[in-house]
Amino acid sequence: MIGYLDLILRLTIWFLLTSDVSRANIIIGVAVALLLPRSVTAPAVLKDWLHALWEILVAIPIAYKEAIELMVRPHQEEETTLEQVKPNRTPGLIFLDIFLITFTPKTIVVRYQARGWYEVHWVRRRKSR
Repeated sequence: MIGYLDLILRLTIWFLLTSDVSRANIIIGVAVALLLPRSVTAPAVLKDWLHALWEILVAIPIAYKEAIELMVRPHQEEETTLEQVKPNRTPGLIFLDIFLITFTPKTIVVRYQARGWYEVHWVRRRKSR
């Protein structure tokens, strides 16, 4: 059975996409969330979800700061790095990790490799010589 945290994540995404919390849309959203395919993984731990949500809240002011930096002092250097996925991550937590990395203006996840790595594209300031 689908974990309640994954169900909440799917319903949240559904409501953000549809912008409708009517009774019919709630029923459709629950049906879609239950019918979407899912992989068999270890159940998510509430502590991990709360930590991921806290990181997203902390990233909001950082995203504004980075956006202002990009406008005031343009960044010229680009770099692609590999970052390892945290151990024992469920697909929902991996989604939130990718969202967190992509949320800030200077980074974006280019590819998720099933072997446990994110390919991350960075925009950086040119190093002074």
